[in-house]
Amino acid sequence: MATTKRIINNSVAVLRILTLWACVAAVVLMVTNNFKLDGDKTKFSDIKGFRYVLAAAAGGVLYSLIQLPFAVYQAVKEKRLINGQFLPMFDFYGDKVIAFLLASGVGVGFGVSIELKQLIDQLVDGFDSLGVTGLDEFEDKTKKYLDRGIIASGVLLVGFVTMAILNILTSANRNGRGF
Repeated sequence: MATTKRIINNSVAVLRILTLWACVAAVVLMVTNNFKLDGDKTKFSDIKGFRYVLAAAAGGVLYSLIQLPFAVYQAVKEKRLINGQFLPMFDFYGDKVIAFLLASGVGVGFGVSIELKQLIDQLVDGFDSLGVTGLDEFEDKTKKYLDRGIIASGVLLVGFVTMAILNILTSANRNGRGF
């Protein structure tokens, strides 16, 4: 039967992989989020909130890539690669900073996307009430663009949740006492 320490070490490695996957997926979804309308191209970078979501996800990717080899080594060898308090403290504080970064990215992504969708609805309704037609393509493409921002934020939310769970596990491992 596996010991509690081994289970925790394996869980940390798996959660770091899941965090990396979620952050990479959010980056890919955000970078590929664009559309063309009447020759004009709208990219993710046209909305500052989407740029922040990308930056938060990229920060999560970078941190996960730094932490993953240490987590895998600890899961396989059942000991730290570097002795002392540096790695446990780096895990403890780094996980907290990145968790807050990811959480803020999620909030910005959802907030911007939902607010802009409501604004587009009001804009199209206003033009419809004035008798302006031909906004169907604009409305459809813009809503798909914003929906993709919501999906990227949802995937980033998965990264935040896994990082939040890692916060609990690294808090217990900080002093080497465990659970």
